[in-house]
Amino acid sequence: MLSEPRAGRLAAWGNALIAHMVSPDDAVVAIVGEDAVHRVEGLPGESAPVGLTLALGRLRALGASGLRVALPAPGHPLGLSGPPDFNARALEAEEAVICEGAALGLVPEVYEAGPEGDVHVEVVWHCLPVREAPPADVPSLGEAERELAEALRDATEVLTRLDVAGSGPVAEAAIEAYRARAEQGREVLAPGYPPRAVRVLELAQRVGALVTLASENGHGGAVSASEIAARGEALRPVERVARRAQVAAYNSVVAERGMR
Repeated sequence: MLSEPRAGRLAAWGNALIAHMVSPDDAVVAIVGEDAVHRVEGLPGESAPVGLTLALGRLRALGASGLRVALPAPGHPLGLSGPPDFNARALEAEEAVICEGAALGLVPEVYEAGPEGDVHVEVVWHCLPVREAPPADVPSLGEAERELAEALRDATEVLTRLDVAGSGPVAEAAIEAYRARAEQGREVLAPGYPPRAVRVLELAQRVGALVTLASENGHGGAVSASEIAARGEALRPVERVARRAQVAAYNSVVAERGMR
């Protein structure tokens, strides 16, 4: 979780476009990011994949009033509402976007193309029917913020006791790279999101980065099987809370609109 999910970029900038706060060109540039190109396949009324600009306009014409993010994991259908076919594809991709008001969802499929040394990334978003129902297990921004603080405190205590927090030159380099990206002035969320959503997403991304580093940097001082198991038990709920908080942040403008 060192980088933002593509579903997050699509939902955030798509919501800004729907709210007329950014131009279509600016939204597409932000969504594509460092990828080479994004296309949408299976869009109603289109027999072939289309570009993002056309796809976003068509989704609005089909009734999409907002875009929500789902970040599911095995045993945790976070942000999904069905049907099973869509949930299965979203779970395989570990992310998806659901169109509020249009009963459609988008699941990314990522391809690498080009010769060695000049590889570029292409993304195809598969447009599929979804069930119009409340998303699974998505907290409010306030709940997400409280959960993050509590989970981080509890996990830090366990990991410190077991001496398994991310350490060493690899972890330090990764943390520094993460901080450098954060300090480059990039927009954490698109225009129109409340400051609290930005704060929650930034904290969730930092927590997710720490979980990733702790998971990838060996077993630290946790040398016994029981200590390794305790480490896993400490990290799993923190990773889950960080994903819930990300979804709450990305979906906040849609959730607020629904409460008015």
